[in-house]
Amino acid sequence: MTDDVLPLEDFLPYRLNRLADAVSREFSKIYRDRHGLTRPEWRTLATLGQFGEMTATEIGRHSAMHKTKVSRAVQELDRRKWLTRKPDPNDRRIEWLRLTSAGARIYQDLVPLARGFEARFLGSLDAGEREAILRALALLENAAALQPNPPRNLD
Repeated sequence: MTDDVLPLEDFLPYRLNRLADAVSREFSKIYRDRHGLTRPEWRTLATLGQFGEMTATEIGRHSAMHKTKVSRAVQELDRRKWLTRKPDPNDRRIEWLRLTSAGARIYQDLVPLARGFEARFLGSLDAGEREAILRALALLENAAALQPNPPRNLD
């Protein structure tokens, strides 16, 4: 192999993207089949479920989604009455988003399914391999200057 050829299947960004997309696609079957959610809608719902009240900009920043994807997801979740929008009293361009009780029920329904999916996915690895993968992910996130995710015990 010469230096002027880059085998994509060996290139870290390509490998990470393929893996993330494959895992995300597989998990999306669960929330799509159960509640008809798209990936951006799930990520918006999950972010609000985790943090409570946020702006669309904050959701986009946390979930690494483009503002148009967040905006469409917010519109759909609002249409389903799964979130509320409250204008910021100091800046009318900003809306504070929060799950409604119906949206919170959907989120609570999906939390154990998400945990189960993750446990099944990581279940083929032994405890040392899981720990090594999670540590490596944290190191790569740090190298990419992403907000750190606290380590979790998956045993």
